[in-house]
Amino acid sequence: MKNLTITVDDDVLDWARIEAARRGTSVSRMVGDFMAEMRQREDAYERAYLAWRTDERCWAAPNAIDSVASRACLARATGQNHSENKTPEAA
Repeated sequence: MKNLTITVDDDVLDWARIEAARRGTSVSRMVGDFMAEMRQREDAYERAYLAWRTDERCWAAPNAIDSVASRACLARATGQNHSENKTPEAA
């Protein structure tokens, strides 16, 4: 494990010490756990976003080939910005 030096306001450190004691842990462990949790959340978000980007299903109605939803689905699948796919009448 590596050490990390951080700078925080005195009142924040006082709160962290009290909170760590209440939880039966150290400030160091509490900060490390917080950072690990944030990493997991970011990883989960990235996985969900990539799954959404690569989802080829289209939720538009079968006869709605030219609908806004169909264009949005196509834009998502091809990685284009939705605003780039607007037709003059939809803009």
